[in-house]
Amino acid sequence: MENCPFAPLYQRYFPFWDALSGADKEILCRSSVMAQYEKGETVHDSTECTGVILVKTGCLRLYMLSDEGKEITLYRLFAGDICILSASCVLQSITFDVFVDAEEESECCVVGGCAFSDVSERNPAVKIFALETALGRFSDVMWVMQQILFMSMDKRLAIFLLDEASQNGTDTIRLTHEQIAKYMGTAREVVSRMLKYFSSEGIVSVSRKGVALLDKKRLRALAG
Repeated sequence: MENCPFAPLYQRYFPFWDALSGADKEILCRSSVMAQYEKGETVHDSTECTGVILVKTGCLRLYMLSDEGKEITLYRLFAGDICILSASCVLQSITFDVFVDAEEESECCVVGGCAFSDVSERNPAVKIFALETALGRFSDVMWVMQQILFMSMDKRLAIFLLDEASQNGTDTIRLTHEQIAKYMGTAREVVSRMLKYFSSEGIVSVSRKGVALLDKKRLRALAG
């Protein structure tokens, strides 16, 4: 255990870590790998139990894929965030397919799903942590579904633009119309049409560099 390079990270981000036996800590450490992902690289494609992913640096995007190939972004994971939905062998009640891509160059600790599941069977605190983490993310998923099913496109786009600006600390959203559509789970033409309307109203300015937010007060009003 003294030589486990993952122990400091796990002690910081796994609240159950100090309560584990030395043997169980050893199991998790031995089943862990440090993985590097390039921007756009697939991290998890739902065909196998990838394991529990702890983001050390970078950003991952978790999404669903329709039969027609349309992507619906569910949420993003940043440094310090943990992905449980990539470990179907840990939470066997998960019956829908999720995919994870690297949104930028990322470094992650990946704990083998079978080892994590094995340790969780002996340690209720581990199982509770997994369930609570998954439950917290399901609220994000439900928020996305609510937007898609019940919100108008202008409201959804306003919320998206404001969230992106807040997340990145800039009023210029450096994404293409295609990328915005992918994140929102809609067609590029729909996004382009709505951005054109926002631009004509002086709410945003659209250029090759991205979308500049000119009137955040009106965007907030649209976002409700």
